[in-house]
Amino acid sequence: MTDQLPAVVEASNSAGDGALRNVSDTQPVLHSCGAARPNNRVFVKNALLAAVCLEDLAAIGGLLEPIILRERMVLQDPKKNLDHVYFIEAGLVSLRIVAAGSMLETAVIGYRGAVGASLLVGGHLETHQSVVLFPGSAHRIRVEDLRRVVRERPAIRGVFLRYVQALSIHSAQTGLCGVRHNREKRLACWLCLASDALDANVLPVTHDYLSCGLGLRRAGVTETLSRFEEKGLIRKMRGVVQIDERKCLEQEACGCYRVISGAYALSHSVAAL
Repeated sequence: MTDQLPAVVEASNSAGDGALRNVSDTQPVLHSCGAARPNNRVFVKNALLAAVCLEDLAAIGGLLEPIILRERMVLQDPKKNLDHVYFIEAGLVSLRIVAAGSMLETAVIGYRGAVGASLLVGGHLETHQSVVLFPGSAHRIRVEDLRRVVRERPAIRGVFLRYVQALSIHSAQTGLCGVRHNREKRLACWLCLASDALDANVLPVTHDYLSCGLGLRRAGVTETLSRFEEKGLIRKMRGVVQIDERKCLEQEACGCYRVISGAYALSHSVAAL
């Protein structure tokens, strides 16, 4: 994905570098989103941006800034106000609660979503942190710029609101899953959700992260993944889990997977109407 972004910059805490003023014509979607170029939507992988009408996309496009997402990059910090909303194009971001020196992942955000979208319907979440888990790319926009566009074009707000509702269901269901379901079901659920969010069956994730993010013993994670591999559901490699039998892995997952994936599917299908 990053080779399609000719003017990428790394995320920083600085107050914006302008909105793609120097982007070349190789990325027409950000400047030419009118009815005369209906095929430009294919250049936008982010599902939220793809869900808005072409006129609204054109209004947002001139304010977007492409960035590279590097592993462990912090996009949202509980101690700082969020300056930008990040529309994920590729890669995976971990949304987590941090408190008393520990953390617990509540959701993963990929190309279907955005980091900071909740700012449009609520306030800053002081306990939440968003960290890049798998590297990729995104488009970011200053919060005040997006708020202004949303005021001028209220239909955009509806798209974001439906996504925030789905993300809230994801986070709430994760909490329930952590206290109600066993290790096998939780790991299968996470692998399926991460695969959906990344739009890939190869996940560069370690046993250590799964242990930390899900609050499980590392030995238990290794044992469960080995059992999945014996069944032919996945293949383990150093720092990588490859899903080979997706449908069967879904059957190993708890009902939380269907609830969460259904919420995202509904939010995007309604937005497409």
